Amino acid sequence: MRRFEEILDIAIERHGGLAAVEAKLPKVQPKDVVAAVPDHIWLETMAMGIFATGMSTKVIENKHDDIVAAFEGFDVGRVAMMSEEWFDALLKDRRIVRNAPKVRAVQENAVFIQEVSAEAGGFGRKIADWPDARFGELLLWLKSEGSRLGGTTGAYVLRHLGRDGYVFTRDVVARLVAEGVGSNAPSSKKAMLAAQEAFNTWQAESDRPLAEVSRILALSI
Repeated sequence: MRRFEEILDIAIERHGGLAAVEAKLPKVQPKDVVAAVPDHIWLETMAMGIFATGMSTKVIENKHDDIVAAFEGFDVGRVAMMSEEWFDALLKDRRIVRNAPKVRAVQENAVFIQEVSAEAGGFGRKIADWPDARFGELLLWLKSEGSRLGGTTGAYVLRHLGRDGYVFTRDVVARLVAEGVGSNAPSSKKAMLAAQEAFNTWQAESDRPLAEVSRILALSI
């Protein structure tokens, strides 16, 4: 496995300098800012990610305000208690992506957020307090406890709201494979642990957030 500086040098060469690489790095928010993100924003962000799966992100961005209105501001308690009448009405509502499994996933994630928030003093607090060195376990937790938050969806929800972490994009996975870390996108606990160990090593070598390490790996491909 290459040292991080070697991977950074590859990214620098491919993109025309360190400044060009730095300009492409994601922003990470302090943990107290992540902890303070309201529950309805977590639900809204999950919903947008779920609706965008298999579709153009631009389409969802253009529908954003209409989707928020259709789900009544993503009030977590209201969505969690969604009646069958409201569910059926949403499936006829042209403001949203009229996909029954995705709409149901939004309702199920409202229940998920509500339960976690009650236990942790806010869903954002649970996310912020999760140790960075076990970020892979956080992704597995979102996948198992949430609805339709596997793949890169859960990771992008976290990235969008400023939580430090990595995303297993095609290019990130390609770099991991090139470094002998697995043979495809990690999905099992064992594979996720191997990827986490690699990220922890590169983070220690670089003193950079996981999100920056992740993007630099992608930029090296």
